Amino acid sequence: MLRSILVALDDTPGAQAARDTAIALARATGAALTVAVVLDRPHTGDEYEAVPLGGQAFKERRDAKLAEQAERDAEQALADCAVAAGDLRYATLRLEDAPEPALRQAGAAHDLVVIGRDSTLGREQTEDGVAPVIEALLRDGARPLLVVPPGAVLAAEGPVVAAYDGSAPARESFQLFALLDPLPGVEVRVVTVDATRDSALPLAEQGCAILRARGLAATPLPWTGRDVTHAVLEALEGVKGRMLVMGAFGGSSLVRMLVGATTDALLRDAPVPVFIDR
Repeated sequence: MLRSILVALDDTPGAQAARDTAIALARATGAALTVAVVLDRPHTGDEYEAVPLGGQAFKERRDAKLAEQAERDAEQALADCAVAAGDLRYATLRLEDAPEPALRQAGAAHDLVVIGRDSTLGREQTEDGVAPVIEALLRDGARPLLVVPPGAVLAAEGPVVAAYDGSAPARESFQLFALLDPLPGVEVRVVTVDATRDSALPLAEQGCAILRARGLAATPLPWTGRDVTHAVLEALEGVKGRMLVMGAFGGSSLVRMLVGATTDALLRDAPVPVFIDR
């Protein structure tokens, strides 16, 4: 059962979609919602930064402007959140540390961390559109993440698509998703990929069994092919999935799935929120 949600706010489109998704989940499940802004004091005022002779005054003025901008951005994000949340009650966190350690520490007290796919949290945007903080949180074993793409709206209907390859990360993600049950009553379509439908089906049934054992309705969705990213995205479109569940850095003896570039590609290209755990 999902009891608590932490969502990271900033001014990016992904963060706004993450905010709205977190609000929708809190309303649907009754989970306590906490919204966090990251002020990143180490970045806006690095006392250990080397400066040239006579440059200290410039650095102090620059740092002051960065800190002021961070405060303004935080206040605007919180004000926008208040409008979006309406009568939903929530807690607020102002995190002083850099994004990665701040969210890792705050996330430890919550069941799920919701973050925009492009959420910069005061840092520069990356070329591929996936915020570096996401990789850092996965790498360091933070709480499960719900990564929300810009413009995404959590649909009120439709199944969840869960990508399964038989690996430990995939099993753990399935178990966590079933335990938290963020979309009560939803059907899960378990997609697996192999050269033939007959060879993909047993693995899909294995994934279904994990979910069914924890009370979720699950249906196998065996897919033919070798391009896992393409197959999963096609499955999402074909069944009009409203969320993708997957594990990071897994693999199987049959198909190399959800590792490295595939994980990155699905995070980058999935049109729906992605529930992911390492």
